[in-house]
Parts: sequence; structure tokens; C-alpha cells
Amino acid sequence: MRKIWLSGVVLTSLAILLLFMEGYGQRSLLINAVVPSQKPSLPKKIRYEQRILAQSIAHILFIPSDRQFLVTPAISEKVGTVEEFSQKYRAIAILNAGFFDPVNQKSTSYIILSGQIVADPKQNERLVNNPKLKSYLNQIFNRAEFRRYLCGQTIRYDIAFHSESAPTGCQLVDAIGAGPRLLPELTSIQEGFVDHSNGRDALGSNQLNARTAIGITSDGTIVLVMVAQKPSAPTDSGISLPALANFMKTLGVQKAINLDGGSSSSLYYNGKTFYGKTDLQGNFIKRPVKSVLLVQEK
Repeated sequence: MRKIWLSGVVLTSLAILLLFMEGYGQRSLLINAVVPSQKPSLPKKIRYEQRILAQSIAHILFIPSDRQFLVTPAISEKVGTVEEFSQKYRAIAILNAGFFDPVNQKSTSYIILSGQIVADPKQNERLVNNPKLKSYLNQIFNRAEFRRYLCGQTIRYDIAFHSESAPTGCQLVDAIGAGPRLLPELTSIQEGFVDHSNGRDALGSNQLNARTAIGITSDGTIVLVMVAQKPSAPTDSGISLPALANFMKTLGVQKAINLDGGSSSSLYYNGKTFYGKTDLQGNFIKRPVKSVLLVQEK
């Protein structure tokens, strides 16, 4: 009788143990089922925006700060439209960039590619021999430029004056000059664009015109901006330099530089070209340029 009772106790214990193990297994399966699997982060994309301003139309590209895209300058022996640059380089986006002399088609801005100076304004005889510019040459040769550094294995973009050294641990790879710097402050006087004592204002800073700029946000996003005139008001539209600086600030830009504007203002993106300057009939002007900024996938 005692043996039968003990056998019953053992069988009951085994049954309870099996039920507990089965419940634990189900709970384990349930826990495993609700744990979300980690998905790889999707690559960031270029974002295009068009904004209708009071007296102009702004075309904006946001280039994400990751390793997928590269922003570099390019220069042509002969001037060409951004569309012609796109055919040569197969870039995603192209923005007109440095200043140049339309007569001799030589750059009046410094351009550095792969660490080598490929355009030197000091070699432009029409610039250095212009008596009206003689007193401003030191400022012209030290204007702001958009730069790409290689810091170890990391690419870093910045805006600095030509005479500034690269940060410690970084190598200057590419640069393209223009100016003036827009943010964090407007430096038209320091760069020789404006001289109130002589009535000089080389860019018509306070006048409405088509303008082009590039900026950098706090998270490293590159912002390309081309502000176009309105075809319906060709003589009374565009944006001034101070207004352009303020507009860049509204986009979250902390550092920015003005690029060649007016008839040179042009932006190519994803197979479409936007021009900034219009003639008196409201038709956009397609002016060939000397240098551009390319946005390419690595």
C-alpha cells in the first residue's frame, strides 16, 4: 500500500514538473516572439525643397552628413553651363561656384583639388593689373572658401579664409573660393567687396539679385541654395546679401559662404536645371561658368 502511495506522489510531482516546463517554454517562445529584430538603418537621401519668398524663389538641397555623398569642386578649361558639367561628371547635383573673368575665362578665385592649386587668382593678369583693384588685392587673395578636409579617415567640411591653416590632424584636400562669408557674420568689408569710403560695392550687396550660397549645419549637413528671380518681375526680384545670410540661418545653417551670383546662378539636380537670373522678358539666362561644386555618390 505504501509503495502504491509513493508511486502516486512521484507521478504527481513529475506531472507538475512537466506542466511547469511546458509553461516556461511557452513563455520563452512568447518573449522571443515579441522581441523586435534590429533592422539596419536606411541610407539618408538628398532632400530638395522649393520655397517661394516675398521677392524670389529659393531652390534648396540638403546633403546629409554621412559617407554616402561627396561634395567637391570642379573647374573647366573653358566655361560651360551646369548642364554641360553634369554630362561630364555624372553628378547628382551641381551648383555654380567661384568667380571668374568672362573676358579671359580665368578664375578670380582660388581652387584646390587633391591638395594642389589648380586655379590661382594671382595668375590672372586682368585681375592683378587692374588699377581699380590694386588696393584690394591682399583682401581678394584672402577671401573665404568652402573646404574639404581629410582628418584621419574622416571627411570634414568647413568654411575658412584662404590664409587659414588646416586644423591639427587634418589635411586640406579640396577648396573653392568665392565670398563673402555670410555666417556666422557677413564679411563683405574684410574681403574687399565693400569699401564705404570709396563707394565700392562689387556685388551690389543691398540690391535684389539672383544669388547662390553653400552652408553647413551643426550636424554637418551641407546646404546648397540658389535664389532665383521671379519671371513675373525681372527687374524687381531676387535677394540681397544680408537677406541671403538671414535666410540661410532659417535653414539651420551655422557657417555659410556666398558664391558667384547674378547671371551665373544655376543649380542642377536629378536631371533638372534651375537658373536664377532673368532677362527683361522674364526668360531665364543660361550663363556658362568656370567652376562648380559637384555632389556625387562615393
